[in-house]
Amino acid sequence: MADGEVRNKQVILREYISGFPKDSDLYISTEKTMPLKVPESSNGVLVKNLYLSCDPYMRLLMQKPEGPALFTPYTSGSVISGYGVAKVLDSKHPDFNKGDLVWGTTGFEEYSLITTPEIESLFKIEHTDVPLSYYTGILGMPGMTAYAGFYEICNPKKGEYVFVSAASGAVGQLVGQFAKLMGCYVVGSAGSEEKVDLLINKFGFDGAFNYKEEHDFDAALRRCFPEGIDIYFDNVGGKMLDAVILNMREHGRIVLCGMVSQYNLDRHEGVNNLMRLIYKRVLMKGLVVFDYYSLYTKFLDLVLPYIKEGKIVYVEDIDEGLESIPAALVGLFSGRNVGKQEK
Repeated sequence: MADGEVRNKQVILREYISGFPKDSDLYISTEKTMPLKVPESSNGVLVKNLYLSCDPYMRLLMQKPEGPALFTPYTSGSVISGYGVAKVLDSKHPDFNKGDLVWGTTGFEEYSLITTPEIESLFKIEHTDVPLSYYTGILGMPGMTAYAGFYEICNPKKGEYVFVSAASGAVGQLVGQFAKLMGCYVVGSAGSEEKVDLLINKFGFDGAFNYKEEHDFDAALRRCFPEGIDIYFDNVGGKMLDAVILNMREHGRIVLCGMVSQYNLDRHEGVNNLMRLIYKRVLMKGLVVFDYYSLYTKFLDLVLPYIKEGKIVYVEDIDEGLESIPAALVGLFSGRNVGKQEK
C-alpha cells in the first residue's frame, strides 16, 4: 500500500436479488485501497463517511434492472450507495473545502470520492447545533420528502383528515407531526403495538392502528375516519392504498411516496378502486424528492425552529459500524427498526 493510501472498508452487493433480501446478499470487503487525495484531473470531493442512511428504496436498486430505471441500480459485485453525512478530507470543487461537513449521496464505505457533487445533490451543512445524524433523517432526504409531499403536493388545510401509512418510519413520523402542527386530525398505521404507542404518545397522532392485526383495511379506515380522508400520505401501496381510495373525501389528495409492501414481490398487487378517484375528484400524484431540492433552504427555515422549540421530535435507530448495514437494511422489511434507520 502506497503512502497516503488507506484500505477502504466497503459494503458490497454480492449478486442481484429477487424476493425478500437476506443479510448474506451483502458483504464487507477491505480489498480496495484508496488515496486520500482528489486526483488532479477531477472536480470532485473526497469524504470520510460519518453516518449512512438505510432506506427502503435501496431494495429496488438491488435487483437486476429491466428497462429504463429512475434510479441508477447497483452493480453486482460492487459497493452500494445511498445517503450519508460526511466530512470533506480534500476537494477540487469550488463549493466545498477541507473540513466541511456535508450530506448527500455517497458510497457505503469508509471513504468516498464524489466526482460529481452537483449530480449527487451534495449539500454543505451550515447548522451544526443539532445532531449530525439528523442530516440522514429529519434534515436530510426523508425530511425533504415529508415536507415536499405534505406541503407542496397535498396543500393541507386546518381541520382536514390525514392518514399516514408506515407512520413510524423516517418520513411518516414527520408527515404526522407536520399535519398536527397544521391543525389536522391525524391517524397512522404501523406494524407493531410498540410503534402504535409511539405514534400516539410520542408523535402526538390522534389515532393509530397495527395493520398486522387488521383483517379488513376498509373497515379499519372507516372506524378511524367515519367522515372520510382528505389527505393520504402513502408509503406502502398495495391493499392499503386500495382501501384508502374507498375512503377518500371529495377533492382529496393522495401522494405516492413509496410502496414498501411491493418491493419484495415478484408480481406486484393491482389497485382495483381507481374509479372512485374520478367520482370524488381525487388528486393522486407521485413524489420524487429530487424535484424539490431547490426548496431546501425554505424547508430548513420551517423545520429548524420546530426542532429547537421542541415542537417536533425525531426517533432514530442507530447501529454502529459498516458491519451492521446488511442486517439493518434487511430489518427495514421485517419491521425490526423503530424510526429512522442509519449506521
